[in-house]
Amino acid sequence: MEQQLCRVGFAFCGSFCTYSKAMEALERVKARFGDVTCVVSETSAACDTRFGNAHDFMREMERICDRRVIDTMLKAEPIGPKKLFDVLVICPCTGNTLGKLAAGITDSTVTLAAKAHLRNSRPLVIAISTNDGLASSAKSIGTLLDKKHVYFVPFRQDDPGEKPTSLVSDFSLVPDAISAALAQRQLQPLLLGPDAAGS
Repeated sequence: MEQQLCRVGFAFCGSFCTYSKAMEALERVKARFGDVTCVVSETSAACDTRFGNAHDFMREMERICDRRVIDTMLKAEPIGPKKLFDVLVICPCTGNTLGKLAAGITDSTVTLAAKAHLRNSRPLVIAISTNDGLASSAKSIGTLLDKKHVYFVPFRQDDPGEKPTSLVSDFSLVPDAISAALAQRQLQPLLLGPDAAGS
């Protein structure tokens, strides 16, 4: 794939079980678009989990992108006025963040980054990872699907048998979803079939 140079913001929320795939997506986004800056939620910046240490994740983000992580609301505020990004992707985006984006709540680094970015009528790409995507978060997804300049990375039920309301985007499609959003187009199909290898 030929490199498509633009300024990408890549935001992480606290779906820690998907971080390894999100980091792989970050590598692919960096390879395709060149100029990438990471934004992390307060939860992502503070919580060590069985999936890894928060400090280690952020240092790896900085290694991949060769720039410091935006990890506070103060650092995120200039994203709008200075028009820092051509596109912003939230990967992974939790149900909590989906609800805040749908309701216009900006009380975290990632939601403030999204609000600041959208004020410039530039694309926001959402890669969801939420256990209640077909339950309480369904309304938020519907609201955001109808919102101008907001696009989704195609998603599927990741474990219909054990977690029937859980939805996760296919993170391997993040670069293609970004390219489509830059062309003001939703990558299709939005709803993916079962993944035999596991999502």
